[in-house]
Amino acid sequence: MESRIFHFGHSSSNVMLEQVFRLPSPGDGASCLYIYDRNTFPLFGKTDSDPVILPPGERGKGWRAVEAIHRAALDRGLGRDSIFLGVGGGIVCDITAFASSIYMRGNRLVLVPTTLLAMVDAAIGGKTGVNFRGYKNFIGSFYPAEGIHIFTQVLESLPEKEYRSGLAEVIKTALLGDAELFRILAEQMPGINARDRSILQDVIMRCVAVKGRIVEGDLREGGERAILNLGHTFGHALESVQRFRGLTHGEAVGWGIARAMELGVKLSLTDPGYADSVKDLLVRYGFRLTVTGLDPFSIVKAMRMDKKRIKGTLRFVLQRGLLDTIVMEVEEGDLVGIIR
Repeated sequence: MESRIFHFGHSSSNVMLEQVFRLPSPGDGASCLYIYDRNTFPLFGKTDSDPVILPPGERGKGWRAVEAIHRAALDRGLGRDSIFLGVGGGIVCDITAFASSIYMRGNRLVLVPTTLLAMVDAAIGGKTGVNFRGYKNFIGSFYPAEGIHIFTQVLESLPEKEYRSGLAEVIKTALLGDAELFRILAEQMPGINARDRSILQDVIMRCVAVKGRIVEGDLREGGERAILNLGHTFGHALESVQRFRGLTHGEAVGWGIARAMELGVKLSLTDPGYADSVKDLLVRYGFRLTVTGLDPFSIVKAMRMDKKRIKGTLRFVLQRGLLDTIVMEVEEGDLVGIIR
């Protein structure tokens, strides 16, 4: 089996791009608990004994899922040297990682992301989280996986809506840290939309490299890592207001990136031509830049619960131009007319 391995220092992770789908197994005799959701288990876990099968979707991303993992681990007598191995999209990766981070104060963690969003973002960098009282990832930890195994061929059967959701994080990553990836997205759209594996392998590992470089220097988001939240303050608030029943996470992030571009232009920070090029790319990939029937005051209220607040002040990731990103405090009054 041919593999490419990427090492990231502070994340303590090996990211492996694998060519033949075969779930990893502990090579050191450690006990392993496999964790799926109801969508990934029929595809990848039929031969596993006593796995944990979680309900799919954001509404299942809470304490009950964490408790189910811990109950299964305790019932099987797993110790701190055991491995939690999560196979699924961003939600499975987040829940598995969070459960692993607090099981006996932390056991071993391996992830097999099966969606584009999880491959380029959720599984990378050590952020974990569960939703709480309707707020996105309100409770979580920083806990990098010791191994991440990426199999690009699983993307061929991914529903179109979920595939596009991942593309939002790809676009975000290009804006933050890879001008060549931005060019690839603009010029190789037919191949990307057709899920050409050779293009996707390059795209995914470019995203992994950008995020890994940022996380290496700032694991716990005390500085530069905050720029990875481009579009997310808006997007997470929209998801919360819609009670996770509306747009997918990636669709909400795409909407949020457009809002961030317009806010930057309004504050005379973002070059208008650059903002237009970003919004044009989002539209070309099928993202909605406006949401009908939206209550801006509800969005602002949800933003007040955002984890990136400092002393009650809203902070937004904005850009002057490609690769030129800042995090700044914004008054609520500046959001008037932006949320639409």
